[in-house]
Amino acid sequence: MRQYDDPVEVRRGEAEDPDQFLWRGRLWKVRGVVAHWVETGPWWQAGGGSVRASDPVAERELWRVEAGRGTPALRRSDDEQETYGVFDLSFDWTDGRWQLVGCLD
Repeated sequence: MRQYDDPVEVRRGEAEDPDQFLWRGRLWKVRGVVAHWVETGPWWQAGGGSVRASDPVAERELWRVEAGRGTPALRRSDDEQETYGVFDLSFDWTDGRWQLVGCLD
């Protein structure tokens, strides 16, 4: 998997999972969520040296999604080609930003 640290714009679906994302000027449609997990920052970097529930610890939510560009196969003509890949999207709760952090295509 190639690593990235690129900002992306994400539209969420009804289930609050990523539904579409705009990366490098191209719109990608999420076909399915492969995995979803949460990562927290190092607890020892939290303010005050002790960890309490109210201490801000960097947290980000990640989704591994299969996404494609182009027309689905059922509606595609012979000269059209669908591009797809597997992407890791990250939402950082501390600053509210989305990032594309990995891509396997």
